[in-house]
Amino acid sequence: MAEVEVSPYNISVEVRAGETLLRAIVRSGYKYRYGCRRGGCGFCKVHLVLGEVGYERPIDARVLTDDEKVSGVCLSCRAVPLTNVVIELQEGDRLRGIPQSDGSSVPRRS
Repeated sequence: MAEVEVSPYNISVEVRAGETLLRAIVRSGYKYRYGCRRGGCGFCKVHLVLGEVGYERPIDARVLTDDEKVSGVCLSCRAVPLTNVVIELQEGDRLRGIPQSDGSSVPRRS
């Protein structure tokens, strides 16, 4: 099982086998800006700081260009980690904890 760390928030979440980065983060109670969750809009792009990801489904070159891939950008809704990874959200995006039924937010994990 791999882990994804979201920098600079100091949270790490476990990623299940075959699970995408986005799905693991949302399943763990966090969210950030994303759109279609099918690789068609590009809203979920993140910067891959460390580690490797793969894609189990084809990615449209109009959504994620070869230049972006080379510079470390990945689509979190389709990227499946091959190793432990560290990502940064796009400029202007922020990670938020999803409110729980008691009104609190999911705490940050270190």
